Amino acid sequence: MKQKKWMISLAAVILLSGCVPSKDVEVEQETEDSDTENVLIPSLQLDETYYRTLLPLKKSAARGEIVKNVSSKYDIEEVELGLIRLSQGHFSPDDYFFQEGQFIDKSMSQNWLARLSQPKDDSGLNPDVPKEATPEDRVNKYPVYLSHIVEQNYLVRAGEDKIKVDGVSIGLAMNSVYSYQNIERTIPQSEMVEKGRAMANEIVTRLRKNPELKDVPILVGLFRQGNRDSIVPGTYVTYGLAARGSNEVQDWAKVDEEFVLFPVSAAEEKFREAGTMFDNFKMDVDEYFSSFTNVIGTGFYQGNKLSRMKIDIPIQFYGSAELVGFTQYLTEQVIEHYPGIKVEVSVTSINGPEALILKDADDSEPKVHIYHY
Repeated sequence: MKQKKWMISLAAVILLSGCVPSKDVEVEQETEDSDTENVLIPSLQLDETYYRTLLPLKKSAARGEIVKNVSSKYDIEEVELGLIRLSQGHFSPDDYFFQEGQFIDKSMSQNWLARLSQPKDDSGLNPDVPKEATPEDRVNKYPVYLSHIVEQNYLVRAGEDKIKVDGVSIGLAMNSVYSYQNIERTIPQSEMVEKGRAMANEIVTRLRKNPELKDVPILVGLFRQGNRDSIVPGTYVTYGLAARGSNEVQDWAKVDEEFVLFPVSAAEEKFREAGTMFDNFKMDVDEYFSSFTNVIGTGFYQGNKLSRMKIDIPIQFYGSAELVGFTQYLTEQVIEHYPGIKVEVSVTSINGPEALILKDADDSEPKVHIYHY
């Protein structure tokens, strides 16, 4: 495994917090060839939930693999964003800088995602299939559990003039369904978690062979992908941490998150309150614009609480005055029906985005933008 050098000399004296106006900090980053290159650390942190990212962006060493390995566009986004949320509990955005993963390269990723004996070094993490196995055996006894590996690096200051990698997060995108030759099987979550935890320990052991990762905490989350045709993303179901120097991921904790599509069945007791809220919003929209609109919502739950709601409204009319009137009316409905909840309403047509309404949980009035007006 290649050893990468991540010690960075600061060209400026002090890193100012994001709430204080300042110029970006220029730094020198040592490369594998012991040369240096200029890198910027942004002085502005948008809020406490965002990491500052080293610029120019260093692309992931396995860049592009996620598109090939994860079939749902919704999962592609959430497997990365969800891992950032988990990381915030261990690598505070106040103290850490974010960088895409640099230690698992494309070749390693491809080998690790293969079946055990497919790579020459037997580094595949998915189970082998005996030659005599039937298609039914392949699906039921030897499914592909792991479809993608996401790596994120978290860096901190080390002394007055350097920063270094001091945290790594790994997201394992696990299949919830495996199919082969038109035979399909749903993989129970308990089985997925059992296999995923064993893979997590093996991956941590391999990463520890890199001198730079020998003594950094490594967080690993297990992401359960949605069905191929699902229009809501899957979620992380559990995560744990390998402490400094340890090869074992311990203290696995449940992640109680869920994406829910609205309108929702009235039988879903857990989502009834939010379902009623959405139905009333949709009813008011339909009352005045029933011939033009369709309303689809995606709610994000953390625990039993609706954390945010994203509403997509595709429209068929194009008049500017009509669009302005419709957007104004939608804004009024957001204020009325979603007090105390973070909401994003996106209005689109065949021409692309038409209007955007954003409201944070504590906002009394949303922010509104009408495109091309």
